[in-house]
Amino acid sequence: MNRWLVTGAGGMLGQDMVTCLERGGETALALTRADLDITDQAAVTAAVLRCRPSIVVNCAAWTAVDEAEAHEDEAFEVNGRGARLVAAACAASGARLIHISTDYVFAGDACRPYAEHDRRGPRTAYGRTKLAGERAVAELLPGSGYIVRTAWLYGAHGPNFVRTMISLERHREVVDVVDDQHGQPTWAMDVAGQVIALARSGAPAGVYHATSSGETTWFGFAREIFRLLGADTARVRPVTSGAYPRPAPRPAYSVLGHGAWASAGIKPIPGWRLRLHQGLRAVAAA
Repeated sequence: MNRWLVTGAGGMLGQDMVTCLERGGETALALTRADLDITDQAAVTAAVLRCRPSIVVNCAAWTAVDEAEAHEDEAFEVNGRGARLVAAACAASGARLIHISTDYVFAGDACRPYAEHDRRGPRTAYGRTKLAGERAVAELLPGSGYIVRTAWLYGAHGPNFVRTMISLERHREVVDVVDDQHGQPTWAMDVAGQVIALARSGAPAGVYHATSSGETTWFGFAREIFRLLGADTARVRPVTSGAYPRPAPRPAYSVLGHGAWASAGIKPIPGWRLRLHQGLRAVAAA
């Protein structure tokens, strides 16, 4: 049996990661930001030495996309340098590392799903800092570092699009939602499940995309949430991205391909609508 260490265990994905590990009978040490600052080299080294994990899952990250535009150096400390410190500790101890990354490392202007090894070209500060983390993992752990990209994540913990739509359905007559950004709504529990399957499979180190199958827009996503809530979907109205200007530009196309899962003999996450049917119940019950 593997011994796991999860950094960023207080976040949305981190909490679901720990839940899935415990349900699967795995031994896991969950470290929140208060427990471990991954920008502190001595603390990272000590945590890995103390826990002696066979697998580290790095869920710790600066995820405030808009704030990163004005605070890129601070975001880099966590997403770039922090990832490097975790990778270095794993290299020294012999632990495998599964590092969580993002669709924002791509330019977001494609017209087909991004393959795992397509050219990266981030257009935001957040994306640049996450790309730095990916490069550090690939450099320091070429044979034992796994980069798992995800996108459009929702779950029972913390703020996310599904929780926002549930609230707006209760309190607003109509909701305007962007219809010119394409992606894959993905339940955090499904990402956690893919990470565990990846670790157990013996698959080679490399890049994997943990997103739901299929694609939609935020507008299509919102309408499906309203439908599952039993609400009138006509209350959701489409608008362009121009209706909601943000400091960081949002990718027009964030759909990720799943070819690496097939090569590893692991099924990708099923269709986003199917998974939303179950995920929405979990979010609503939280």
